[in-house]
Amino acid sequence: MANYPTPHINATPEDFAKTVLMPGDPLRSKFVAENFLENAKLINNVRGIQGYTGTYKGTPVSVMASGMGIPSIGIYSYELFNFFGVENIMRIGSAGAMSEKIHVRDIVMGMGACTNSNFAHQFHLPGTFSAICSYKMLETAVGVAKEMGANYHVGNLLSSDTFYNDGTGVPEGPGFFSEGAWMKMGVMAVEMEAAGLYYNAARSGKNALAICTISDHLITGEATSAEERQNSFTEMMELALETAVRLA
Repeated sequence: MANYPTPHINATPEDFAKTVLMPGDPLRSKFVAENFLENAKLINNVRGIQGYTGTYKGTPVSVMASGMGIPSIGIYSYELFNFFGVENIMRIGSAGAMSEKIHVRDIVMGMGACTNSNFAHQFHLPGTFSAICSYKMLETAVGVAKEMGANYHVGNLLSSDTFYNDGTGVPEGPGFFSEGAWMKMGVMAVEMEAAGLYYNAARSGKNALAICTISDHLITGEATSAEERQNSFTEMMELALETAVRLA
């Protein structure tokens, strides 16, 4: 019995390419489709989560939004991996820098993803699971970044379940990180999805990588606008698309 369409994705496996780029924002999905893909076709719009498939340099590529947070990307990545035959998912999103060595608009690639989420509890593991990316995807993306001359960093991300910290009422700012616990462990940046994606990829025997552009800095306070996050992080988009071509 077919597991598609699902309550969240009204499509068939034939509608998706082997590699899916997954921004959080549906409008960023639309931006990638309209500005980079040839013959892009809307294949999903359930709940406004836009998904498209087209070609980039002759290679089929899909792009579909994940929404915000681990529960949301957990649903979409699980269904793509297990019901729609997708092999590779690349998160393309924004992150907040947690290191003075990293600057706004730099690119970070999550070799690993720490988290304060309880998402992994469902797997009933007798210890702590290390959420790591696909080495092949990372190696390929780093090679592309070098060729592009991009300012990139590879290391640990923090996938946080909270954006507003109780007690300060501010987005993941100094109150949340006042003790510098994650910073002193060398974590590069905070975002909200990578760990869930990596867990699902591991459980499904598939591949995942999070590539994020630094949209704001938790130490300096520098930040980009919502419009910039939606439309101007094109270097990250090109990096992911070129990686998709080489994974084909």
